[in-house]
Amino acid sequence: MLKTTSSLPLTPGASVNGFNKIHALLVALLVLALALPLYITSPSHQNLAILILMAAQIGVSWNIVGGYAGQVSLGHVAFYGIGAYTSAILFSIYGVNPWFAMIVGGVIAALVSLVIGWSCFRLKGHYFAMATIAVAEIIQIVFTNWDFAGAAVGLTIPMGEGGWANMIFAGKEPYYYIALGLLLITLLANFIIERSFLGYYFRAIKDEPDAARSLGVSLSRYKQIAFAVSSFFTAMGGSLYAQKELYIDPASVLGTGMSIKMALVAILGGIGTLFGPLVGAGLLTAIEEGTRTMFGGSGRGTDLIIYAALIIVIAVYYPNGILGYLKSTFARRKAVKAQAENAAKEESK
Repeated sequence: MLKTTSSLPLTPGASVNGFNKIHALLVALLVLALALPLYITSPSHQNLAILILMAAQIGVSWNIVGGYAGQVSLGHVAFYGIGAYTSAILFSIYGVNPWFAMIVGGVIAALVSLVIGWSCFRLKGHYFAMATIAVAEIIQIVFTNWDFAGAAVGLTIPMGEGGWANMIFAGKEPYYYIALGLLLITLLANFIIERSFLGYYFRAIKDEPDAARSLGVSLSRYKQIAFAVSSFFTAMGGSLYAQKELYIDPASVLGTGMSIKMALVAILGGIGTLFGPLVGAGLLTAIEEGTRTMFGGSGRGTDLIIYAALIIVIAVYYPNGILGYLKSTFARRKAVKAQAENAAKEESK
């Protein structure tokens, strides 16, 4: 089994203090998130918060395969659309409970990912990324021409009896808490993976695939696992989108722009980090909604131009994302401070 060790061991007291500070901050942020709708009562502002949470959730989902395992999927919107369409069809046509339909959508997406991964994981690097784009385009064409799924017109989820049972609400606040809950569940899954043997294997596949293979790690098997888990949670995010909007069509849940956004959320915030996608989601959603407010219909595509510029800036100046940049900056400052303290001690002797 692959093991990693820290190059900068901490003393027990420092470790405990760091542990307490980090977890106190996380608890404070969670309390703030839970209390936010009580203080922000404007529907538009609540909707912005929901969009940020939903973007963060799909970014965290993508990060499992793209960040930890290093398999850059640019066709992940296929699973988002599968989740959305599964939930919409099961609820609107067959009357299946949307909570159960959300899980079914995730399972179907995971099964589809196994089929896709079986062929696509034979490719490496940019060839794999191009293959996932092609698969997503094929799935979009299928749904665009599938009359049972509404074809290009899309599907409308009927406004039946409201309440938590049908996940239909008049206000935004319940959707906020559902989106927050789904994000927390996805973060918990990432946390467990990150600290389990799967996390070690995924990072080994990403950083040193030949070394991992020589130690007996099955690259194809663990890539498939990462792809399936990521697809499952991505599909659940698509199901939530369908229930929130009560209408979906191929352009809204299977567009290539959504795939780019999933990847960029994680890359901008800090690829391969637990909370990086949250930072990226906040920034990108603010850009997206800001350009929509400023330019309206005349500014269609402005957000994509900004996305492209961000990709260039990140690739050139901040390859580790915002959190990665902050971590390296703090590490340098800590090293400089420690060096200065050691120098002062030497002079005092």
